[in-house]
Amino acid sequence: MPQDPMDFEWSYWIEWGRERILWLLAGHLLVSQVSRILVEKYKPWCLMVYGMAACWLLLGIKGFAVILLHATISFAVAQFQLSLLTWLCSLILLSTLRIPAVEETKRKWYDTENEYYLLLFTVSVRCLFCTSFSLEYCWHGPAQKSSHSFLWMLAYVFYYPMFHNGPLMNFDEFSKQMRRQEAFSLKTNLSILIVGIIRIFFWWCLAELMIHLMYIHALYSSAPPLEAASYWALGGLALAQVLFFYVKYLVLYGVPALLLQMDGLKPPALPCCVSLMHSFTKMWRSFDVGLHRFLVRYIYVPMGGSQSSLLGTLFSTALTFAFVSYWHGGQSYLWYWGALNWLGVIVEYGVKRILSISLIQDLI
Repeated sequence: MPQDPMDFEWSYWIEWGRERILWLLAGHLLVSQVSRILVEKYKPWCLMVYGMAACWLLLGIKGFAVILLHATISFAVAQFQLSLLTWLCSLILLSTLRIPAVEETKRKWYDTENEYYLLLFTVSVRCLFCTSFSLEYCWHGPAQKSSHSFLWMLAYVFYYPMFHNGPLMNFDEFSKQMRRQEAFSLKTNLSILIVGIIRIFFWWCLAELMIHLMYIHALYSSAPPLEAASYWALGGLALAQVLFFYVKYLVLYGVPALLLQMDGLKPPALPCCVSLMHSFTKMWRSFDVGLHRFLVRYIYVPMGGSQSSLLGTLFSTALTFAFVSYWHGGQSYLWYWGALNWLGVIVEYGVKRILSISLIQDLI
């Protein structure tokens, strides 16, 4: 039975996975386990060299140079130790991905659109990693600068399991865990690997069944079926779409999360099932945990967060969603999506504040 071709993200990453990325991830796993057995002290540098080689192989010398240039510029700007300047640099680097002349130049580097999109997606995710490292560099004192060297930045930026599509792990978490030397058991790691592969294979089979049998995205791309459907049917289609999105990311984040475990790191938790969620706040906290931690640590809390006044909370939340919308592409529908999510979170926050009033609690 032919599959629904309308979900670009799933088709794109599955195609790249089959062609090269899964093989490169297997190579990372081999290098990681060998280095843990023989040269545990130099494991970060072995994985850094492998990640740089994999980037060169997949994106070419020009793609590799772009990512290295972004990292170098971010590190140079971080030397001023000004968070505002670091953020300005990050936003400028991110904006270069949307300059038509730059886009056309990068397209000419590759034979296919898919190769260009791989560079685009990779650089977008790398921008977050460069921002995380640079802000941590700004916030740490001179005594801790040795743990925030340019070499550590490259080890972080070129760590291959999270290279193309995430998930996101903040630099402070990555460096602490990567430095920690634990007792290594090949037998334990092998059991983790086997169980992990079985789980991911099950999720992949479930996603393939959904995309071959349900045709959710094909229905959404055509107006007549939606206009003819009842409200109950539209609700069912919406639920089916978010459930597929959930299963899809169990696979897309499950593979790198398994490799992080094999490297002795603790990956961000995998997405929580959307059927168990009843609030916007919980959705943002537990679906993409790595992105949520990034937004809270580097935008929401520095801007005041929930500890500031009501206006301050509204502003810091709005700024957080504005960045998410811009980072995802900045198209008009993304700004609407971000605004609606911001509104949902603010309404929940307001209702929670009202319900915390003693008089209201007595009435309830």
